Amino acid sequence: MLIQEDPEMTIAAKLVKELRDRTGAGMMDCKRALQETGADIEAAIDLLRSKGEAKAAKRADRAVNEGVVASYIHHGGRIGVLVELNCETDFVANTDEFRTLARDIAMHVAASDPLAVATDDIDSDVVERERKIFADQVAREGKPEHIRDRIVEGKMAKFYRQSVLLEQAFVKDPDKSVGELITETSAKTGENVRVARFARFRIGG
Repeated sequence: MLIQEDPEMTIAAKLVKELRDRTGAGMMDCKRALQETGADIEAAIDLLRSKGEAKAAKRADRAVNEGVVASYIHHGGRIGVLVELNCETDFVANTDEFRTLARDIAMHVAASDPLAVATDDIDSDVVERERKIFADQVAREGKPEHIRDRIVEGKMAKFYRQSVLLEQAFVKDPDKSVGELITETSAKTGENVRVARFARFRIGG
């Protein structure tokens, strides 16, 4: 069976189904994405993810009063993590997918030891200290003054990717960040999904 919307682009139903299974997007959205990308499923996934991020941004102000607290114990009981993951309804909070996401994020925190959930959550003193260190490095390297600020900002962006939960590469799939993982879940559920907080405990730490 073939699904045809554009006479110049015919998309196989099994390809639409595969894209839907992999992204959770609606059937019509999947067909349009495949048509726009010439039936390149990886490009279609990227397109749907970018659209999902746009939709998720519109949900960002909606209240998230439901969710779960997930735990993860690692390294023979020497590291433990608690994560509060919020959503809008108890229906989504009780799904296996949502609870799995919460556990995966707790596992990620155990492995990656982020400083904060989001960039804005990092203490301003820490940010300024890092910025000063990078500025001193760039000056010692003798970089031209007119590009020093740009180099420092690049180093700060790398610092955030290494230190901020939502910016870090997800340990189970380094091709996406934790923030992108949450955005995908938001797109699939149609709800605002947010990491409220986490706590990481380490014996002797």
